[in-house]
Amino acid sequence: MEKLDHFDRDILQLVQRNCQRTAESIADDVGLSTSAVQRRLKRLREDGIIKAEVAVVERKATGTPMVFIVGMEIERDHYDALAKFRLWAEKQDHIQQVYYVTGAVDLVAIVTARDVEHYDDIAALIMAENPQIRRMHTNVVLRDVKLGLFVPLTAGADH
Repeated sequence: MEKLDHFDRDILQLVQRNCQRTAESIADDVGLSTSAVQRRLKRLREDGIIKAEVAVVERKATGTPMVFIVGMEIERDHYDALAKFRLWAEKQDHIQQVYYVTGAVDLVAIVTARDVEHYDDIAALIMAENPQIRRMHTNVVLRDVKLGLFVPLTAGADH
């Protein structure tokens, strides 16, 4: 994987905000030719730096408006369960994100559901399919304050 130079960082700043921008408009903003931007975008995708280009969908419009933040404790003797849970969770569309964390819980998951009853069904499935999860602590999101996956890129911080 090549280091990111300032052109790469500038391109990434722009495509993180709008991945449908044309190479021509990006080229105008960063001071490169269109073909240079296309080559760089191709390399950034192939190197896995650009992991995905997705549509951000309004949850309320889809009938899945609720979000739950779920802390999960794993049985202390079953830390191999983390890998099993990760593989299982990847197939569950309502589980949006999972983080392995320090603190009072071992995992934190972001889960979407139609309503509380639907979440209860999802939680029951999580516990049934993953018996090594000892306890779940659920917080109901009342309102989105900020949503995003934007990664700030520090100028001059070649990596």
